[in-house]
Order: sequence, then structure tokens, then C-alpha cells
Amino acid sequence: MLGSHLLRLRTAFDGSLRLRVMMLILGLFSGIALVASVSFLWIVDSTTEKLGTLYAGKQVLYDRHRGLEALMREIGLAETLARSPAVLAWAADEKDPGLRQRALAELEHYRLAFRDKSYFLVVDASGDYYFNDRANQYAGNQLRYTLRKDNPRDGWYYKTAQLGAGCHLNVDNDDALGVTKVWMNCVMREAGRTLGILGTGIDLTTFIRDVVNTDQAGVQSLFVDRRGAVQAIRDEDKIDFHSLTKGADTSKTVFQLIDDADQPKLADMLRGVSDGTRNVDAQFLHVDGKRLLVGAGYLGKLGWYNIVFMDVDAIVDRRLFLPIAGLLVFIVVSAAILVTLLFKRGILDRIEAAERTVARVEAGDFSAGPVDRRNDEIGRLGLALSRMASAVHDNTSLLEQAVQDRTEELRRLSEHDPMTGILNRRGFTEAVAAAEAAALRDGRQIGLLLLDVDRFKTINDNRGHAVGDAVIREVAARIGATVRPGDLCARWGGDEFIVLVADCSPDVLDQIAVRILQALRTVPVEAAAGVRLRITASIGGHVFHPQDGLTLAVHNTDLALYAAKRAGRNRLVIFDAVLHHDVKGSTRVA
Repeated sequence: MLGSHLLRLRTAFDGSLRLRVMMLILGLFSGIALVASVSFLWIVDSTTEKLGTLYAGKQVLYDRHRGLEALMREIGLAETLARSPAVLAWAADEKDPGLRQRALAELEHYRLAFRDKSYFLVVDASGDYYFNDRANQYAGNQLRYTLRKDNPRDGWYYKTAQLGAGCHLNVDNDDALGVTKVWMNCVMREAGRTLGILGTGIDLTTFIRDVVNTDQAGVQSLFVDRRGAVQAIRDEDKIDFHSLTKGADTSKTVFQLIDDADQPKLADMLRGVSDGTRNVDAQFLHVDGKRLLVGAGYLGKLGWYNIVFMDVDAIVDRRLFLPIAGLLVFIVVSAAILVTLLFKRGILDRIEAAERTVARVEAGDFSAGPVDRRNDEIGRLGLALSRMASAVHDNTSLLEQAVQDRTEELRRLSEHDPMTGILNRRGFTEAVAAAEAAALRDGRQIGLLLLDVDRFKTINDNRGHAVGDAVIREVAARIGATVRPGDLCARWGGDEFIVLVADCSPDVLDQIAVRILQALRTVPVEAAAGVRLRITASIGGHVFHPQDGLTLAVHNTDLALYAAKRAGRNRLVIFDAVLHHDVKGSTRVA
């Protein structure tokens, strides 16, 4: 019975070309369907991982931008305050009541400028800790307690002091004050001696809310320090408080979140982004046993890493591809019924075009290419892929431009004085390095002028800071209009200005300094409506060889400036030689 049925089927198969063709097409497309399924899954996985990697890189750049924006302004203000002459003078002589009054006034002035409306200052000589907060509840009673070397909770100060000049970040909770913040600790140094540490803080909860938290499902951002100690993360229980004073075995690090086998990979990623080998890096690592995409970047100005953990499956739901998979099955089944040519022209060619679009996106080519505009499933898929490529390209370009613009703005702000628009101390120091190299190459000398507005504090005290600021801006403008095009002018700090005279001799330096004196005192300053002030300045000058170095040149010029002040102000003193407490030089009243 069974044999007779098989015989009839064989006879029908042999006698029907259509059946043989259909069976052949069915067999062929069954094989194609199998290959297409594997290819489709690979494309889905590859596309998901590629897009996730691109997204991770942009998320790292975005977190870096947010982190820098939140902290750099505060660090800049704290660095400026750490160089304040009034604060440095008080830190060197804490018992002087006059210095104390001026320094506390300066600190209170900056407190209102800080985002947290708070500051702290530790005097190295005594260990006294001064603090005031947003509520100004410690006004007149800023001395809160005294640090002790034998108190482990005060270890942050001594560890920070050992790090040297500059500002250093630390997440800590102050037990004595009962506050938890991202602290910016700026070391105050003068003449190679540490005078103390001052700074401010940003409330940790606010920082996490504004910078770390994200509404994107499957994305977790965190910040760690150079050792990997966690400084900011959504789960505050994982933050490594007091990380400066902890040993490595008691720290809460990002490596503890990574499976042991992948910890060397993360360490290599952090090294790569910190040494400049890679701007950002992203790899798949196992975090608490789950395979996640981990992105890393380095905030060089802060000494922190920003790290992003991304669950690609949560970000790109693979179920979104199910309609496409169903469509492909429908196409394959339908194409098996149609002639081979129709299948090729109507299905395969168009799928290949869509795959080429995906391949271009994977290769970083976001150009649209030929677009299938037929209004069917494959046409809409191709159009969606083309729009996706265009959207990724536009978003990438916008983000890169925004990062570039913000980086350039931060660089400009870090090198220029915001009040006068001329170079600040940092920008001047960097510009001098190039001038020294050119002078050394050409065998030329460099001149340096250090200018201090006479009795500027009296102007501030009697006329107000608004008038004082107007005087500072006008002094900067007159100096800039007086010096030669190739010379450099910068605000050195407070009411001090510094001028670098290229290709200089003592006579040239003397002439330029005299012109500056005349420019300042000849015409009164229109400081405000109806307020005309005659100002004078004291100038110290020094001609030096570039190999002597800027530090020594500034020191000698500063000695000459103080000699000019001692001689009665409103004059120029050119430095010749230093004899302990005196300066031999030529003095010009001009």
C-alpha cells in the first residue's frame, strides 16, 4: 500500500516540471532561509553592538561635558582665591587682626560666588579650620575646629598637602560639620612653602542628581579617581568616602564591580584614556556576572575618570527586530512561489541594499546612498535605515561640535582674566614659554615689568568694588594700548599686572615702563558717572636671559616692585642685583 503511494508520487514528480521547479525552489529557498536567518541574527547583534558602542562613546563625552561644566567653574574660582594676596598674607601670619579681617572679607566675597555658597580654609601653621556655609550661620565665628595629625579624620588635609600645588578633588563627609560633599581642595603655596588649603564643595546629592543620574534605561554613570575609588554613583553606598586617607585594601573601587577576569581590561582602558592614546574607550565586560558595555573617558583637569555601564539589551530592545524577521520569512516563502528572477529582483537585491546601508553605518559612513522608495516593507525598512544613518550622523556632528566649542571655551576661560579680557597668570605663563623658546633660539633678552596700582585698596574701601573693577579694566586697557604689538600683558592677580617685553634691552624696558607710567597718571580714570580718579602705579622691571627661567625673573621683578613702593610709589625701579633684603637698581620717577 505504502509502496503504491510512493510510486504514484514519483510518477507525478517525474511528470510535472512545475512541481520539480517548485520543489527545487522550495529546497533552494529553504537553504537560503536558513542562511538568511543566521545572517539576520548576526546583523541584529552586530548592529546592536555597534550602535551601543557609538552611544557609549557619546554618553562618555556627554558625561564628561556635564562633569566639567559642573566643577571647572568652581575649581577656577577656588584656584583664584588660593592666589589671593590677602588670603596668602593672613595664612602666613594668622594672628594679625588686620590681615584676618581682610582675608575673611575676601573669603566671604568668594563664598557668594561659589555655587554651594560655602568655603573652608585650613591654616597650615596652626591647623585651624575655618568654614562658612550657604546660610552664613558661622559669620563672625568661622573658626570651627583645629586639625590634629593624630586624628585619622584629619588625614585628608595632610594627604592633600603632600600632593603639591593645584586643586585636588575628594568626596568626603566632614564629621565635625555634618556635611557630605565633592570637595575641591586647593593648596596655597608661597615661595615654595605650603601655607594651607582652601576650597569649596558641591553637595554630593546635588552633584549626583545633576550629573550622574540619567533617565535612560540601562545606563549607569559613575566617576572614579586615579586609583579607581568610586567618587560619584547613583547608589551612594558604593561611594568611597574618605578615599584620600584609606588604604587600597579598604577602598571601594570600580574594579570591585567588575568580574576578576575583566579587571585587567578595565585597567588597560583607563590607562589608554588617561595617557591620551584614546579619547574614549568602550568594551564589553562582565559586571556582577552580567555582560555590559563599559565606556570610559578621562577628565584630565579633574584627575577623574567618567565610566558608563550600559545594558545594550535594555537600550536597544531586540524585540523591535521581530517584525523585520517576520517580514523576511514572508518574503522568503512568497519568493519560493514566484519565479527565480522575480525573487531576485524583488527581494534579494533590495535586502542586499539594506545590508549595505547597515554595513556603511557599521563602517562609520553615514551617507544615505541609494534609497529604495517603493512603498512596501523592505522600502520602508531601507528608508528607516537611511534616516537612522542620517540622524546618527547629525547627532554625532552636533555633539562633537558642542564638545569642541565647550572645550575651546573652557580653554579660553582658563587662560584669560574674565574682568579685563587679557591673559591671566596661567595664560601668561604658557605664552611666556613660547616667547622664552624664541628668545633662546635667537639669542635675545627678555624684559619683564610688574606693575601694582598705588593704594588700590583705598579705592576699593572708599569708592566700592564697582569703581575698583572699573579702575582695573581701564589700567589693563591703557597698558595694552601702550605696549608694542609683540609684547604680552596679563593680570597677575588683584591689582597687579605683568608685561613681557620681547627682544628687550634695559633702555627699551625703561622707555616702555615710563610710557606706561605716563599713560596711567596723565589722564584721570572715568570710573563711574561723575567719578574721576587720578591713579599712579609702581613698576618693577628686570631684563633677563631666557635660560634664567620665568620663576627667577618674576622673583627679581617683584623685588624691584617692592623697592619702588618703599621709595615712595609712582615710580619705576629696574632690578640689577639682589642683596638679601635690598635691591640695587635704577629708579625712575619719570
